[in-house]
Amino acid sequence: MAELRTYSFIDILQPQYAAFVATTGKGYLPVERQASLYVEVAPGIEINRLTDVALKATGVQPAIQVVERAYGLLEVHSFDQGEVREAGRAILDAMGLKEDQRLKPKVMTSQAITNVSPYHATLVNRDRWGNMLLGGQTLYILEVYPAGYAALAANEAEKAAPISIIEVRPFGAFGRIWLGGTEAHIAEASKAAIAALEAVSGRVEKR
Repeated sequence: MAELRTYSFIDILQPQYAAFVATTGKGYLPVERQASLYVEVAPGIEINRLTDVALKATGVQPAIQVVERAYGLLEVHSFDQGEVREAGRAILDAMGLKEDQRLKPKVMTSQAITNVSPYHATLVNRDRWGNMLLGGQTLYILEVYPAGYAALAANEAEKAAPISIIEVRPFGAFGRIWLGGTEAHIAEASKAAIAALEAVSGRVEKR
């Protein structure tokens, strides 16, 4: 039986995060103000079957499908929130599970570095697909488990404050987001990101 790791509904994609997914996704590109759903399962191969279920049941479009041996991730989106929620219901029905059987996200790292050196900023910028980090800004890094919840964290951070999304990685063993901005804006954004993750219900994995 497949394990439901991440099940995360995003009501309104924010401009930067939507543009980031459109830059990095290999499927149908989302735009701001659409609703989005992230589903992460184990083993990874199961995401193929669940993608098939969601696309045949509704009119949503997929931007991301990552199939690894351990975990698989799917993102779907639409301007119609009802369609996105219905895609989620179809996936849950196919798995024989309920939403609250997902894993509850756990923040593994929350780190802010103020007044970043221009050289440090260059290192970060070499490995990013979003906006650039500038010397003198505050760099914020959040690490979350399971990985799929990184998307929710990034979107909620952008809702809360005018920060720059540097990089988001919502797949793999752990999810990570990198944000840049003023110290005050990063404080607000990080607070919102963590609050959004803590508000997600689910089961606690025994490790």
